[in-house]
Amino acid sequence: MPGEIDYGQMMQRAMRGLMAEALGVFAENGPPGAHHFYITFDTRHPGVDMPDWLRDRYPREITIVLQHEFRDLAVTGDRFTVTLSFSDRPATMVVPLDAVKTFVDPSVEFGLRFDPIGEDEDDEIDDQMDGPPELAVDPHDRSAARPGVEEKPEGAGQVVSLDAFRKH
Repeated sequence: MPGEIDYGQMMQRAMRGLMAEALGVFAENGPPGAHHFYITFDTRHPGVDMPDWLRDRYPREITIVLQHEFRDLAVTGDRFTVTLSFSDRPATMVVPLDAVKTFVDPSVEFGLRFDPIGEDEDDEIDDQMDGPPELAVDPHDRSAARPGVEEKPEGAGQVVSLDAFRKH
């Protein structure tokens, strides 16, 4: 509906801004203390620039680690650039923040998972949702285990966790 506030999109932008700020700290000063990042991104996303030999090896997604051996990290607007070494072969990558799927700093047990952005991911989700999501269980049988559904006392209804419908 027009005129409604899209809190989900606002939250996604805020989380991407937080990730960009953390990357900026690394770009300016290097990793402080034990901090390091695992960043998974969609290699097919528009604007991702990486060597063809690396894209051939990782045609859908790649997880990079920013810890000890990276250089030329820069965050500009809606993307970051970094040079990493893969089997002693340098690879410079340009990654739009919208391409990032997960951002994790395991040193402090912090992580972000982003909703997909773009038509390809939406189509994949729609394709997965064409049939019932494995709910071929009698809804009145309270002994049956159903992923993502938390039972409540009689008359309280059910709370469905969105994790049951996310791609992993």
